[in-house]
Amino acid sequence: MSADLSLKQARRLALAAQGFNGRQPPASIKVPHITQMIERLGVLQIDSVNALVRSHYLPLYSRLGNYPQPLLDQVAWGQGRQRKLFEYWGHEASLLPLSLYPLLRWRMRQASQGVGIYQEMAKFGREQQVTIARVLQTVCERGALGAGSLSSRQERAGPWWDWSAEKHALEWLFAAGEVTVASRRGFERLYDLPERVLPAATLDHPELSDAEAQRGLLLHAATALGLGTDKDLRDYFRLSPAQSRVGLAELVEAGALQVVQVDSWRQPAYCLPEIKLPRKVSASALLSPFDSLIWERSRTERLFDFRYRLEIYTPQHKRVYGYYVLPFLHKERIAARVDLRAERGLGRLAVHAVHEEESGLDEEGMQALARHLRQLADWLGLPEIKINCQRASATRLRVASGSL
Repeated sequence: MSADLSLKQARRLALAAQGFNGRQPPASIKVPHITQMIERLGVLQIDSVNALVRSHYLPLYSRLGNYPQPLLDQVAWGQGRQRKLFEYWGHEASLLPLSLYPLLRWRMRQASQGVGIYQEMAKFGREQQVTIARVLQTVCERGALGAGSLSSRQERAGPWWDWSAEKHALEWLFAAGEVTVASRRGFERLYDLPERVLPAATLDHPELSDAEAQRGLLLHAATALGLGTDKDLRDYFRLSPAQSRVGLAELVEAGALQVVQVDSWRQPAYCLPEIKLPRKVSASALLSPFDSLIWERSRTERLFDFRYRLEIYTPQHKRVYGYYVLPFLHKERIAARVDLRAERGLGRLAVHAVHEEESGLDEEGMQALARHLRQLADWLGLPEIKINCQRASATRLRVASGSL
């Protein structure tokens, strides 16, 4: 079976699936709201950049509003029944719901064989089993620990990629599923044995075949994205073209997914058999650069006619929009982007640049952007907002901010 969707319908389907339904979030966000949203998304990408706030906190804020950040810490790294998530390589370094752990054990098995990991790590795994065994034994004896407390190197470490042997060993053990992240100290991972961190029911789940697990990940990706091409869906959990090609064909044959044709898309897309199309999506939100709605850049261009590139690692004089740029979703469009920084020592949210897209923001849209910046500053505990940009859009934003 094949269906046809207009671009507007595809956009609404994608937004609703990603948790942007336009409904007012609860006045008080509790743990169930957090866990339900993460189950829906399937993955929160972790990144070390802290220009505004660590990236894994932002997607929940974009969808739920002013939630207490310690609630996410609790479900991610809490003790016993508090823990609802685990860290692993999902879409890059990620926080994932425990329900996905069985679907990623194939990746751990492959990593232990040197497959699907960086070449240098695979080489380390082949050549340094004595070091790996020693580090694993230390974790067994001492419990949760970080690479810094294990390092035997005498010279000063160089750049961040200049890892000690013990750091390499911990990362190999993590990829192979022999240790997991128990907690974090600051941003440093503390590793322990999975049986001392994760629920027994999670670890005792019957092992799935590679193909079965990969189909499960593709189905979850289709559910979370609403719809996507082969490339869109496999990117969600970083599957290979061969894995997704076979998995999607089997899911379509089983009736778990259907093929759809989206107006102006050159490639067919896949979605669940029962399509629930919202009449409209009125949500507005500032989006993390690592938000699952936009992290597959070609899909973002196809859905929203919005070209987005991360410029964090671009030399300053070559940046087009800024260092840490958040797209602004408004009325089913990505209508603007703002370069933001949390200047914590000064107690202010700095707006370094404001760029409207070609169709721009009307007065109501600019007021919505000003309101969202004020709410973001409040969530971050920053009393002041400082607009440093001299563009015409920033002038309009100042006026809108003054009217709040």
